[in-house]
Amino acid sequence: MPEDLPRLHRLRVLFCSDNPFTELPAVLGRCEQLEMVGFKSCRIEHVPAAALPARLRWLILTDNRIGSLPPEIGRCDRLQKLALAGNRLQSLPAELAACHNLELLRISANRLTELPAWLLDLPRLTWLAYAGNPCCIEQEQATLTQSPIAAIAWQSLQLQQILGAGASGVIHLAEQRHADSARPVAVKLFKGEMTSDGRPESEMAACLAGGEHPNLIPLLGRIDGHPQAGQGLVMALVGAEFRSLAGPPSLDSCSRDIYRADSRWSPAVALELASSMASTLEHLHARGVLHGDFYGHNILHDGSGRALLGDFGAATLLSGLPAQLAAGLQKLEVRAFGCLLEELLERIAPTEGDDLLLARLAALRDACLDPLPHARPGFDALVTSLADLTVAD
Repeated sequence: MPEDLPRLHRLRVLFCSDNPFTELPAVLGRCEQLEMVGFKSCRIEHVPAAALPARLRWLILTDNRIGSLPPEIGRCDRLQKLALAGNRLQSLPAELAACHNLELLRISANRLTELPAWLLDLPRLTWLAYAGNPCCIEQEQATLTQSPIAAIAWQSLQLQQILGAGASGVIHLAEQRHADSARPVAVKLFKGEMTSDGRPESEMAACLAGGEHPNLIPLLGRIDGHPQAGQGLVMALVGAEFRSLAGPPSLDSCSRDIYRADSRWSPAVALELASSMASTLEHLHARGVLHGDFYGHNILHDGSGRALLGDFGAATLLSGLPAQLAAGLQKLEVRAFGCLLEELLERIAPTEGDDLLLARLAALRDACLDPLPHARPGFDALVTSLADLTVAD
């Protein structure tokens, strides 16, 4: 990088992915307004302390060769999102515990044998991807072996238009042909062996472990025989009446979804949506799955309250982890649910007599967002509380 880069005194965002950098350039630390840095899929082995800008909010170092982070990262008190999947980390610096604004952490597919205890005490940590590490791989492989997924021949699929895209892959409308019949399906093609969330195998294991639920998109099989050895999943096609609840975060919002300006719903629709998602997360946790990316942009809804949760790219299997650790990780997802409640409440169009209902939803939101993770309710309690609410309240 040019040494006079700081002359760009208004530079806030810098992406340099897919380049042969072996070290995060130290000159970045002298860019006073730089907030978002992306060096994905380079060859970075070293992250010098001098390379960390003072105003850093979002750091993407996915798919590199990083073995350790400098302890000075703990000085990045504005840091909200840290993407480190696909590196060689064996531990996280204890100083990271000082980053109290950290909300999203991607550390999948590293060499971590355990999670530090302080991580679960971070007051705002909400979205965590941890799969594909040595402490998880054995359970993932066992899930894939014990619950084999159906193989669907690539030749039987005719891809059509793109329906959507996320961090881990692109979803296409497709037609699956079999003998004299055909059916419409959705095909998710992974972007590569390593994505921002982690490994495709980890996502497949989480999908299988998640099982069936009315608010989960059914998994039909795994692609077999892709000409470029690509990996992908075949899923049931969701009806055209469903659309994304929100758009993904922007550079400005950083960790929070972007909703359309006309996003409004009645208290009844909001309550139905919240209840169905709480039930879904309770189901996943009971089956030992942490979704890891519970966001509005991963929820499809039909406008009347029916909703489906998708995208298991950041999911982690909890079943092989110590019980105390698994319980602590589940409290992170409770905070994610609290964020959804907050976003729903901001967009409710209330009618006369809804004050009590909205107050009780707000109380649940506040409980889920408690800065003390252990004080947050579990999803069993949330499901019960939501079931007790009615619009008449």
